[in-house]
Amino acid sequence: MAVMPKRSSKKAPQDVNVLAASIVEEATKAGKDPLAVALGRRGGLKGGKARAAKMTPEQRSEAARKAARARWGKTTNQ
Repeated sequence: MAVMPKRSSKKAPQDVNVLAASIVEEATKAGKDPLAVALGRRGGLKGGKARAAKMTPEQRSEAARKAARARWGKTTNQ
């Protein structure tokens, strides 16, 4: 009498996009490049300060107003 193999307890994701992403991740098994991560972080840390230094006070004020509207959904009648 043959014994049936045990099935994996992992269930495949229902969403095809999630399934595809998991297949690609499993196939490549590549992590993030630490040098690229450090480079991106270094640029991100100084980017906002450098941008603000180049802007006029009026431009900074408008950028802050735009950010506040985006963040809290406030609109002004202009």
